[in-house]
Amino acid sequence: MTTLPRSRPLTRDDLAAAPDDGHRYELVDGILVVTPAPGLSHQTVVLRLAAALEAARPSALRVLTAPFDVVLAADTVVQPDVLVARRMDLTGRDLPAPPVLAVEILSPSTRRIDLTLKRSRYEAAGVGSYWVVDPDEPGLVAWELELEGSRYVEVGRVSGDEPFRAERPFEVALVPADLAADR
Repeated sequence: MTTLPRSRPLTRDDLAAAPDDGHRYELVDGILVVTPAPGLSHQTVVLRLAAALEAARPSALRVLTAPFDVVLAADTVVQPDVLVARRMDLTGRDLPAPPVLAVEILSPSTRRIDLTLKRSRYEAAGVGSYWVVDPDEPGLVAWELELEGSRYVEVGRVSGDEPFRAERPFEVALVPADLAADR
């Protein structure tokens, strides 16, 4: 982007003008969030997690990895590291509906954003399940929207060789240490 509007929040159209320079460009409430390309341990976790989800997913769902735009609002376009979406909700360009699962892999440059800002936006948009994976611990924390509400409830917190057994959006078992780069 050469010039950003100063008098208004950014929109999806402004984001489309972002350069292809190896950084990830996302919008949260009209504010541009730029992060560097992920490192080796981050990418290893993404690959292993996506493969495990892909092997367990029902046919009506699709597993995708970043970069793929998820449009939560006109001023909020994010790229979860891993996402699960209903096939019928996807377009060739993006996901214009909340995914059934969004996963962020924590890194030093994104940890605070992933645990606070993105979590609250996913919750407000109605993303049914939100997980964060810490490749350094290794660990996994999972939240789900309450069945009768619109707030996240923690449904799992595991580390090392402890298994996490998800029931939503579908049954799958994961072990954080198996996702980590050193195995």
